[in-house]
Amino acid sequence: QVQVVESGGGLVQAGGSLKLSCTASLSSPLAFDDYAMGWFRQPPGQRREGISCISWSGANTVYADSVKGRFTISRDNDKNTVYLQMNDLKPDDTAMYFCAAQASNGISCDLEEARMDYWGQGTQVTVSS
Repeated sequence: QVQVVESGGGLVQAGGSLKLSCTASLSSPLAFDDYAMGWFRQPPGQRREGISCISWSGANTVYADSVKGRFTISRDNDKNTVYLQMNDLKPDDTAMYFCAAQASNGISCDLEEARMDYWGQGTQVTVSS
C-alpha cells in the first residue's frame, strides 16, 4: 500500500512562486524508488491534466507545454518525496494539484492519468492577477 500526501499549496500573486511537496508512505517491502511520480492539476470546472512526471531514478522528466520552462520537478528518494517548483505563476495555473505514483522501473515516466496507481487528495493553488 502506498499513500501520498501533497503540501505547499496556497494563494500567490501572478509572477510569484510556490513549491509543492508530495511525501509517500509505503508498506514494506515497497520502496519509493519502485515508483515514477507525477503531478497533475484540475482547474475549476475542467478535466484533470498531467503537467509533469519524473522517473524512479530522477534521471528523466516530462513536462506539459503549459508549464515547460516555469515548473521543475525533482525527487529525493531518501525522503520519499517529490517536489514541484513553480515559478512565474499565472492565473491560469489556478487549480487543485495532485500527486500520483506509478509502479515503474522504466527509464522514463508518463502523464497518462489511467496509468497512475496511487493518488493524493490534492493541494489547492490559487494565483491572483
